[in-house]
Amino acid sequence: MPDRLTSLDVSFLYLEESTTAMHTGSVMIFAEPPEGFDHTAVVRHVAARIAFVPRYRQRLRWVPGRLGNPVWVDDEGFELTRHVRRSALPRPGTREQLEELVARLLSRRLDRRRPLWELIVVEGLEDGGFAVVTKVHQALVDGVRTVDLGHVVLDHSPDVTDPPPDTWCPAPEPTLVELVAGAIADSVLRPRQAIDTVRAGIGDVRATAGKVADALGGIALAARAASRPTPRSPLNRDISRHRRFRMIATELDDYRRVRARHSGPPGTGVTVTDVILSVLAGGLRSWLLTRGELVPPDDVVRALVPMSVRAEDDDRGRVLGGRVSSLLVDLPTGEPSPAVRLHQVAFQTREHRDTGQAVDARAIAGIAGFAPPTLHSLGARLASSLSRHLFNLVVTNVPGPQRPLHLRGARMLATHPVVPLARGQALSVGLTSYDGGVFYGLYADRDAMPDLDVLAQCIEDALAELLETPA
Repeated sequence: MPDRLTSLDVSFLYLEESTTAMHTGSVMIFAEPPEGFDHTAVVRHVAARIAFVPRYRQRLRWVPGRLGNPVWVDDEGFELTRHVRRSALPRPGTREQLEELVARLLSRRLDRRRPLWELIVVEGLEDGGFAVVTKVHQALVDGVRTVDLGHVVLDHSPDVTDPPPDTWCPAPEPTLVELVAGAIADSVLRPRQAIDTVRAGIGDVRATAGKVADALGGIALAARAASRPTPRSPLNRDISRHRRFRMIATELDDYRRVRARHSGPPGTGVTVTDVILSVLAGGLRSWLLTRGELVPPDDVVRALVPMSVRAEDDDRGRVLGGRVSSLLVDLPTGEPSPAVRLHQVAFQTREHRDTGQAVDARAIAGIAGFAPPTLHSLGARLASSLSRHLFNLVVTNVPGPQRPLHLRGARMLATHPVVPLARGQALSVGLTSYDGGVFYGLYADRDAMPDLDVLAQCIEDALAELLETPA
């Protein structure tokens, strides 16, 4: 029988609305390959790699009468060119032009009649490079059977090898009778899933997602913080279907210098993640002030930070296991001192590390190759499964490998994650450290955040301020 979506997976289909597309994305920027850019070779490369992840050639098939969750079936009409697309900027394409294009591409919902992913190759960048923009639905990436496209297509070696011939042949789709029979059989074996299916079908999606969200881990920490009232923030408002996107590229060594300067005795030190979150706090504080907002000394912006992964390995080689640990961090935007902000953030995250749930950054960076895109997707799944009333902002921060990665011989220079917005969330922040850099992706509602450029500059200024702050 075909694989059936879990209640959590299907909840992301029900949660999707015209204003809240439930797909994660990434923007990977590459140098010009030594032999020049060859779009046809890139298409062949993607075709060869998705052969190792069958889900990328499968589409949804709904069960008649919603008797069970939908199933994944092979797409008998699968055409790679419907998913791997070509675009270009007017040469020389600037960063601002790329950001505007990404905002338009990522705001469009994926076609549910086809496999739920797209990969867009953008040519014409400055210095002869190109970008790859990915879109993958949250119902698809679970970290077990399916990992993100960015995880699949990249190589550690610049050497180019020709892919093996494609011998994929789709399995026949189940008949209506088989779909109904399979749903009835599953309802007998898993009655709780049948109840969740009915609840989701009548609109009680949050309750359904919440019952199974513990598969992503860390819910206890979120529940503990839920007793605190969520701060009021201009980041929480009704959103449209249109988006803005901004990229920030910083140096990892800058964060390490701040960490070294402000770390105290063992057990009281700060981490790179603490520095990143304090930089965000400083950037948000300055941005709020530019808007004329009142920023009292006790003002905070509450961030949901899916910051840790419990690595699990079994006899089938599944190493991610869909386990992401959550933490609610009150970013101290009311605190004027950068050093005090840093230590306030470090105090909150230290409790999380003391629980034993946190995983060392080096362990995360080494999980199954290039894990960050997949881990950003798992973090977004966790954020979507929780009530938006618990927090103001989602921040996914995933350490990546500190050595270069390649696509068909072209070196990846930067990778900026794109974390989807939930209803009532005007901004999301994704970060990935890679090859000596820390790369931000700021994704925002177009109407609610007309000053996203200002926020991006405030974040860069906050890092510079912290670098100049003595211990």
